Amino acid sequence: MSKEVVIWLTIAVYIVFIAAVGLISRRSSKSMTDFTVGGRNAGAWVTALSYGTAYFSAVMFIGYAGTTGWKYGLWAVLPGLGNAVFGSLLAWLVLAKRTRKVTRRLKIKSMPQFFDQRFVSRPMKLFSAAVIFLFLLPYSASVYKGLTSVCAVLLGVDEQVCMIVIALASAAVVVLGGYIATLKADFVQGIVMLVGVLALIVAVVRCQQVGGLSAGLQAISRVTEDLQLGVADHIALWATVLMTSFGTWGLPQMIHKYYGIRDDREVKRGTVISTLFALVIAGGGYFIGSLSRLFYQELPSPPGGGAGSYDYLVPNMLNEAGLPTVLIGLVLVLLIAASVSTLASITITASSTLTMDLLKERLFPKLDPVGTARVTKGLCALFVLLSYVIANSQTPILDMMSYSWGILSGCFLAPYVLSLYWKGINRTGAWAGMVAGFVTAAPPLVAKLLFPGVSLPFFGKLADLGPHFACLAMIVSFLFCWAFSLISRAARLKGAQDNPAFYAEEAEA
Repeated sequence: MSKEVVIWLTIAVYIVFIAAVGLISRRSSKSMTDFTVGGRNAGAWVTALSYGTAYFSAVMFIGYAGTTGWKYGLWAVLPGLGNAVFGSLLAWLVLAKRTRKVTRRLKIKSMPQFFDQRFVSRPMKLFSAAVIFLFLLPYSASVYKGLTSVCAVLLGVDEQVCMIVIALASAAVVVLGGYIATLKADFVQGIVMLVGVLALIVAVVRCQQVGGLSAGLQAISRVTEDLQLGVADHIALWATVLMTSFGTWGLPQMIHKYYGIRDDREVKRGTVISTLFALVIAGGGYFIGSLSRLFYQELPSPPGGGAGSYDYLVPNMLNEAGLPTVLIGLVLVLLIAASVSTLASITITASSTLTMDLLKERLFPKLDPVGTARVTKGLCALFVLLSYVIANSQTPILDMMSYSWGILSGCFLAPYVLSLYWKGINRTGAWAGMVAGFVTAAPPLVAKLLFPGVSLPFFGKLADLGPHFACLAMIVSFLFCWAFSLISRAARLKGAQDNPAFYAEEAEA
């Protein structure tokens, strides 16, 4: 049996599995509550693996691992460690328990509803719903690009065909089964990712180009020294670490995972499982990317020719590492599973938010729960289609993701976290933080669209500085939330009222 046949059979089995999960879960997602939070009865393993598979996709394996590995050598493992410690362990410790309690008590199903309940502001609810839908699109598109580059290199399949297959797979699991289907699929896909990454690390380390763990570490250490990284390089590296770690704290599709956890005991178990999962997946993925300069002296080109690209480093590494055919099939399923899980989470979050918090609020107030779920499924299909269109642009994977994460985290991280822990934040402060974060994170995206040649002294092209501005936006947003909350309270402005009902403690049923 040929290599291509084995790989395609492996992928076909996976696609059949995804379709079956969607069909089996179809009857369990008729209402909006079923579709978005799945009955709020999820256990630790299911939630933690769903969190991890939503966190890590082909964007990390292909876009970030390849780019950081090429630019920073062995230092590229730092984002993986940061994702495990800050993006998983600390995030669960700080956010999961309190988010679960308040969203369950107030029957909150989305981040815009969270802000509406806390700050009693419908305009804020509508603004956040629009921002979430619009700026999750480039993140979704970056997932498509990451996966298609692998399929194009390893299978020689046209990228358009790859994107269409991925779109159909993600649409099937979301539209048919909703949140319950994604949880079930994510559990199995998380196991596949763990097995696949561990096997991939062993295979890459043992390949001829690396020559074993000890020899490989010595070789890449020498290469890293030869890179002679400067201050600007280390700032860029740590911007990537902080954005990909703390940025998840403000992403609605990640916060959404806490809504459906069964109880506090499951939160504790989920914290451990999520951290270990991130350590293996992110740590392993970035470690593989850090070895890229042992394979190439210059950036590889896409299969059809053209300029060298960071997005094709890891796919070509896997192609030249002499991996067994079965392992290549497993790697492809690993990347498809990671990407479809992320796409499903993004799609459900973006579409359900737009339906519940904008369309139903403003246009269809009499729409019943079943009708709302149907509209959301239609928007899911539209979201997948729009993501496909954006993915066909020439924007690198890392740039698209950083634009999305920067604006979303810049807007929402500070008011969300402060709302959980500080009763003093008020509507004026939250608005100030959201607007300031949005404006601060926007310049790289504006430069990419309108002024691609603009550069900043010392740092380089503005369009390439998404992680820098994302980190700055998160800091600025915290400062504005805090300062304007205090100022408005001192000035006794209308937007400075307290909301004690949001913090009222009630016994759980």
